[in-house]
Amino acid sequence: MENLEQIKSEIIAQINAVSDLKALDDVRVSAMGKKGRITEMMKNLGTLPLEEKIALGKNLNVIKNEIESALEAQKKILEEKALNEKLAQEKIDITLPIRPETQGRIHPVSKIYEEVAAIFGQMGFEIAEGPDIEDQFHNFNALNMPANHPARQMQDTFYLNSDTTKPFDMDTAYVARTQTSGIQIRTMEKQQPPIRIIAPGRTYRSDYDATHTPMFHQVEGLVIDKNITMAHLKGCLYDFVKAFFELDELPVRYRPSYFPFTEPSAEMDIGCLKTKTELKVGAGTDWLEILGCGMVHPNVLKAGGIDPNEYQGFAFGLGLDRLAMLKYGIPDLRTFFESDVRWLKHYGFTPLDISSMTGGLSNNGGLAR
Repeated sequence: MENLEQIKSEIIAQINAVSDLKALDDVRVSAMGKKGRITEMMKNLGTLPLEEKIALGKNLNVIKNEIESALEAQKKILEEKALNEKLAQEKIDITLPIRPETQGRIHPVSKIYEEVAAIFGQMGFEIAEGPDIEDQFHNFNALNMPANHPARQMQDTFYLNSDTTKPFDMDTAYVARTQTSGIQIRTMEKQQPPIRIIAPGRTYRSDYDATHTPMFHQVEGLVIDKNITMAHLKGCLYDFVKAFFELDELPVRYRPSYFPFTEPSAEMDIGCLKTKTELKVGAGTDWLEILGCGMVHPNVLKAGGIDPNEYQGFAFGLGLDRLAMLKYGIPDLRTFFESDVRWLKHYGFTPLDISSMTGGLSNNGGLAR
């Protein structure tokens, strides 16, 4: 029998010398294939005396394992080399637009966010932001909501334990904010009037049906200054709905309502035409409630560190998802959050459709339907 160590050295030298995967496989076949050198030697073991067969078989198995390890190590090196060469040859200019057509779509909620921001920005409002996880003071207490208010019950609100090392305590727990009103309080705490902000963002409530989802989008507005009246509130909201729905005239009405954080409070309705198959804004004799509003309650001003004897203001809140449903004819709110690419391709907008008061808000040419 040939010198086993010499055979092993020759084969491993061949393995280390190859420069591509095909050559490596040829070396493997010549050594370990059906007619390979090591395989032939394993076949010839049966012709040897028992003691020689045992000793040689053991040595052959050791050599075989070493060669297999060398093959595997060289294979990894060559695969990495081949991948790097392929990547170097297949460079892609990611700054080029997708071909043959634009594929990406902007979600309708993102589009509505832009439109609302553009309208109120034109009116002189600034955008304010705050945390999604709120303490109960900013989410409830400072908004004049008593401890027994229905909105504070666990069937309506998501609570989070403020200290995971202790049992859950509802009185000290944090909440996933049920409205963006907490941003209004935080703004009042750090900024003296005049204040003119909108607070858009995600909000969370325990509800799920065709017009409600556990997570949805809301925008609230706050104006505080001296001598602010209900007339300012009505004028602001009337200008907003006309600009948003892009109508020169739009019937509106205000119905008395109740909210703990405003007094007096009202709900704003817009004129529309309702049929079994569609809802047309601005036509017909039907009415549709679109938002809640009112004059900021003196207790809320006090909680924010503002003297209610010197300042007063108004606030309003509306759902961005509901606005998208109305403007773009989307029948079910739940589809907004189901990550269906077909739905997004149908209702989405191209990235270059930017909302502005001067360039137009609807960009109907950008609708992918």
